[in-house]
Amino acid sequence: MRTLFIKEINAFLTSLIGYIVMVVFLLVVGLFLWVFEADTNILDSGYSDLGPLFYIAPWVFLFLIPAITMRSIAEERRTGTIELLLTKPLTELQIILAKYFAGLALVVIAIIPTLIYVFSIYQLGNPIGNIDMGGTWGSYIGLLLLAASFVAVGIFSSSVTNNQVVAFILATFLSFFLFIGFESIGSFRLFGNFDSILINLGINAHYLSISRGVVDTRDLIYFIALIAVFIQLTLLVINSRKW
Repeated sequence: MRTLFIKEINAFLTSLIGYIVMVVFLLVVGLFLWVFEADTNILDSGYSDLGPLFYIAPWVFLFLIPAITMRSIAEERRTGTIELLLTKPLTELQIILAKYFAGLALVVIAIIPTLIYVFSIYQLGNPIGNIDMGGTWGSYIGLLLLAASFVAVGIFSSSVTNNQVVAFILATFLSFFLFIGFESIGSFRLFGNFDSILINLGINAHYLSISRGVVDTRDLIYFIALIAVFIQLTLLVINSRKW
């Protein structure tokens, strides 16, 4: 599993896609936070708050993470190397987890440079250090869990097709629906008391909860369960195609 994980990481870092994903993420986020005249511009807002980063990042991840994961299994199936991989002394779950953690590692690498924004806001505060560090670290935890969920969705989407474009579109759609779809449906107030349950089925409600700086066990359980469900679905798809 470790060997496959390293192979996947090397495949990302020896191709343009890994660097494109990281550059695009940092460029888009940086422009919205520091350059563009918008509500997300930190300098214009006058507040030492990194909230705009954690508002923008999930929307960028909706497109970038599917771009990372679209080739993970779809390309193996297209080239026929998935059969060779399944003959290795690895279980199907180990193969999936190696690809999952490789994709997640690339996202984490892309997030790490944003820590310089924390230092910048810390120094820009009046007085220096006037920043809600609890909320900031909580938001980072929420962002990592959200990214981990999107990667799981992307790996699943890549397993159901051998076409990378289809995998990308499916992963983007599923991630978008899980992120904001349930909340949008619940906002119409069509189901009475069930509206709140419907909203809590979506990622955004739990992401916002953690972003307040309080890591609730219920939110952690939600993200872990969501990731486990999509990994299990991926396992079922791969096992079904063996027959």
